Amino acid sequence: MARVLGLRVTPLTRRRYENFRANRRASVSLIVFAVLFGVALLAELVANDRPLLLAFDGGLYVPVLRAYPETTFGGDFPTEADYRDPFVIELIEAKGWMVWPLIPYSYDTINYDLPQPAPSPPSAENWLGTDDQGRDVLARSIYGFRISVVFGFALTLLSSAVGVAIGAVQGYFGGTVDLLTQRFVEIWNNLPFLYLLIILNSVLVPSFWTLLALMLLFSWTALESVVRAEFLRGRNFDYVRAARAMGVADTAIMVRHVLPNAMVATLTFLPFILGGAVTVLTSLDFLGFGLPPGSPSLGELLNQGKNNLQAPWLGFTGFTVIALMLSLLVFVGEGVRDAFDPRKLPN
Repeated sequence: MARVLGLRVTPLTRRRYENFRANRRASVSLIVFAVLFGVALLAELVANDRPLLLAFDGGLYVPVLRAYPETTFGGDFPTEADYRDPFVIELIEAKGWMVWPLIPYSYDTINYDLPQPAPSPPSAENWLGTDDQGRDVLARSIYGFRISVVFGFALTLLSSAVGVAIGAVQGYFGGTVDLLTQRFVEIWNNLPFLYLLIILNSVLVPSFWTLLALMLLFSWTALESVVRAEFLRGRNFDYVRAARAMGVADTAIMVRHVLPNAMVATLTFLPFILGGAVTVLTSLDFLGFGLPPGSPSLGELLNQGKNNLQAPWLGFTGFTVIALMLSLLVFVGEGVRDAFDPRKLPN
């Protein structure tokens, strides 16, 4: 077995990797998505209304990482300096200099110097224009991309953990446990979860974590049936019966012997579950029942495009970012599916 970064790589794992690389569209999509997500994770260094580095009176300051009062630069107020204020800019440039990010706007920065009422069209200052509140669309798109993907990853991991656990218990023990749990899952799946999410989210205080918890209540069933089927099949294998006869605990058998086989089918669904989580979040934000007002939301950007048809750059930007994100995830999912396809693996 070969070793990569100190880890053993089996021939099976190497063949799966080769199958994934053979799907050129999937491998390129993964690279593009990783680059975009990496830029989004560093959004504060790319789009911010505070300088990356500042020199004043012989000292160096990093406003992007730390807040400094205006009095530090010779101002009058002890509150945090507004680096877009012409008075503060004049004070700093008199004794130093500032290095700004590529986009000198954060997701909530309002540009008060627009040449025309908001929403304003794309310009040299606001590359993708501004929304109806004068906020930079490109900055909000970068931050919105990040929060959408992070939310999707968190929901995918948590819902997968719950779904795999419940499906494993169902399939391994079978009988009454499987029967009762399956009837509950069938009833739970038939609930109008989108309407329930809207109702519950209108009652609770909206936030990232409350929305994540509410969506987790209804998203864990995506993998439950797949894992259940794999455990129903795997529990009758000879090596599982032998381990049970030797007195190995049920938990150890489930985790060490049956779960690895079930995870092969599970992993192929994860990119599609991630795409579904992003779509649901975008839908709730578009309807006004998602993240708190003011959050950098792609769904809210689409809603602004609907309400401001005279500003087509809003709808086009939101659609392009969401379409690109989901397309990349689907292409990566196709590559993962091909990589784990047993028909493309050695016997």
